[in-house]
Amino acid sequence: MARKNSFQGTPATAVLTAAGVPFVLHPYSHDPAATSYGEEAAEVLGIDPSRVFKTLMVEVEGRLAVGIVPVSGTLDLKAMAAALGAKKAAMADPAAAQRRTGYVLGGISPLGQRLPSPTVLDSSALALDTLLVSGGRRGLDIELAPADLVRLTKAVTAPVGSPAGRASSGP
Repeated sequence: MARKNSFQGTPATAVLTAAGVPFVLHPYSHDPAATSYGEEAAEVLGIDPSRVFKTLMVEVEGRLAVGIVPVSGTLDLKAMAAALGAKKAAMADPAAAQRRTGYVLGGISPLGQRLPSPTVLDSSALALDTLLVSGGRRGLDIELAPADLVRLTKAVTAPVGSPAGRASSGP
């Protein structure tokens, strides 16, 4: 996978570049009427939704954490809490998520956040050669190896994603 750098730099791409991690940018034309940003990215880019992951901010025992799950499903809040050694988790206040990460909703990347948070990547990612996550703005995804994402975010992996139609949360 070739490193691809262009005018579309974000804190996420800066982190990847500084770490020497290979990545591919996938820009697309974001529709302002879209409410499910990850599903929009998968559809517009023509990529299997199980390879496109959404970044969700949750509150776990008074602190914010990051859950990264395929856009084809939802975040299992109980599993997320358990992965972080807690009893329960709830979706974070959107304004708090934006302040903590420095990104806008629909453009929150797990990489290059203003303040790092404990991060959990759904274990389904480990079966993939590459996955896509938000690049730090609406209309930009970044493709990289799951192992690089884990290393750069200091993520733990756990089965925190639920198939669509079952359990929890997330756009």
